[in-house]
Amino acid sequence: MILIEDRRSLAADIATAHGAGARLRLACQVAGIDERTLQRWRAHAGLTEGDGRPQAVRPAPGHALSEQERMRVLEVANEPRFCAVPPARIVPMLADEGIYLASESSFARVMRAQGQTAHRGRAKAPHPVRPPTTHIATAVRQVWCWDMTYLPAVVMGRWFHLYLILDLYSRKIVGWEVHGSDHSDHAIHLVRRTALAEGIAALTVKPVLHGDNGSTLKATTVLAMLNWLGVKPSYSRPRVSDDNAYAESLFRTAKYRPEFPANGFADLEAARTWAAGFVHWYNVEHRHSGIQYVSPAQRHEGQDQEILAARHTLYTQARAINPARWSGKTRNWSPTGPVTLNPERDSIIRDYSEDKPIQQLAA
Repeated sequence: MILIEDRRSLAADIATAHGAGARLRLACQVAGIDERTLQRWRAHAGLTEGDGRPQAVRPAPGHALSEQERMRVLEVANEPRFCAVPPARIVPMLADEGIYLASESSFARVMRAQGQTAHRGRAKAPHPVRPPTTHIATAVRQVWCWDMTYLPAVVMGRWFHLYLILDLYSRKIVGWEVHGSDHSDHAIHLVRRTALAEGIAALTVKPVLHGDNGSTLKATTVLAMLNWLGVKPSYSRPRVSDDNAYAESLFRTAKYRPEFPANGFADLEAARTWAAGFVHWYNVEHRHSGIQYVSPAQRHEGQDQEILAARHTLYTQARAINPARWSGKTRNWSPTGPVTLNPERDSIIRDYSEDKPIQQLAA
């Protein structure tokens, strides 16, 4: 690899010798390069931009992080509270504390150089799918998703049943229960308690409750309770496993948490204790990537706009201090807009007007 300064010096010497009457091929041979190499430098900006190959040695840019800043980034990334948190969540969490050290890519670059970006967890790589269209939520308490999942017990063949209701717009868990059996009475009690806690009776337009085709969620007694509450039921299409993607994603997040017992729960009380801790973490502490890395509780209470505005101000100040480190505009911290349940086309959100009532777009 020849540095750009050496290239220019060699090219100038060869041009001088060639101008004095030396043959170009022999002048290049004396300089230690091939004639075609010089032609390539001249034809492809090799004398102005340097070596474009990925493995080329390049000088460090003047606005790069200093060694002290790199050590500070690594120190923060290794704090106990960030030991299981990726850079995409570390940076917004620090921004909420009024601290800006570096961008997400800089965090990842520093951690990669220290061998700290290995894959963590038991999750497999996601498989891209094309989900269908269903509902649109422009505010909280418009579209809910609910489902039930199995929690393993230490006894082989025994399971506990976790019921969750998720607000689609804010991603907040608005209702949950853990039981030792799967029964429609548990679903009835959960939806009634959640409706009371969320003040559904005072709403002019009641929410849509989307679930799968499980017999528990489609029981006649459950439908009767939903009708009494004014909640409109919605169900996944037959043999379509990803019509309730937000609930399934929530269960995946729960079961791959570090504190989830891989060997199962000792008893029902242990399962309920874990579920209470998970719900608190998810609603209050978790910075959700789908809502600009604010917590679901903050978005549910309408605090996300103020938080994101403060982040934008902090990023603007950081850019003003070190403008050379920013190749363009600051990160977009605009609040997330309407949320669709399994959108088929992005144009649906653009065409949707807020004066339209929440409706089912696909069966």
